[in-house]
Amino acid sequence: METHDDIRLRPRFYKDIDENIETVRQKFIDYTKHVSPGFLMKIRNNHIQFTIQGEKQRYWSPHLSIELEEKEGNEKYATHIRGLFGPSQTLWTFFIFLHFIIAGIFILFSVFCFSNYTIHQSIKTDLIVLTLMLFCWVLFYFIGRQTRSNGYRQMDELEDEFNKIVGIGKREKR
Repeated sequence: METHDDIRLRPRFYKDIDENIETVRQKFIDYTKHVSPGFLMKIRNNHIQFTIQGEKQRYWSPHLSIELEEKEGNEKYATHIRGLFGPSQTLWTFFIFLHFIIAGIFILFSVFCFSNYTIHQSIKTDLIVLTLMLFCWVLFYFIGRQTRSNGYRQMDELEDEFNKIVGIGKREKR
């Protein structure tokens, strides 16, 4: 998976396996019995959470969410796997919360700016706040990119473990 040139903050991948869902799911269940140190896996039906834990875990450590789905079409015994890398749910929720706060302030001051412009009042303060909110959005984007780039090595580790579990050969190193 190429993560370095992607604009998305939450990289994803898709794989098709020529085994049915129960067989693939059983591979993950078997893996949990002898999980490699430093990894944690939670399985709920056809949804799997795969994370870094222990002394290697940092606030920017990625989590891998895996969905197992029956592959559509003529192939009754195939599984479509959707993988999504992202930060911990707590960090992601906080990040989104900050975006909503900034969006709310931006909308509020846009209304103030329009109102003040309409009644021929000074809009200097409103424009300053709007500019600051735009700056904050750009800053949050770059903070998200930096957080993701800090986790590249751990994303590769999670993907290597995932590939070992489902029996896919090693991916090419970048």
